[in-house]
Amino acid sequence: MVHFKAVLVLTSIALFIAACSGTKQEGFVIADSKSYEASLFRQQCAVCHGPEGNGKTVDGKIVPSLRVGDFKFRSEAEIYNQIANGGNGMTPFRDQLTEREIRLLTDLIHNRLRAKKE
Repeated sequence: MVHFKAVLVLTSIALFIAACSGTKQEGFVIADSKSYEASLFRQQCAVCHGPEGNGKTVDGKIVPSLRVGDFKFRSEAEIYNQIANGGNGMTPFRDQLTEREIRLLTDLIHNRLRAKKE
């Protein structure tokens, strides 16, 4: 019984430490932003790309991170085109978002999510 209590206490401590030292999002934090473009991201993009744009797996398909890794679409024009016209598994948003909203999301991805860490 003493052994069980010791294991329980140690497990609780380990879980507490893990919870407290969770990975903090580096760079621009979408969840903390009250900007319109962050709200758009949460509404339109997070379902596939994750709440912070780190990518995830949806229905067995890997949706890429918008923050790190090799980017297929690097320039603002390429990112704009991908958002507006979709392709490669992504839904086009040209009929769901205004021109301004697509440009705001393009800027968010290109200049905030992919900004170099200093």
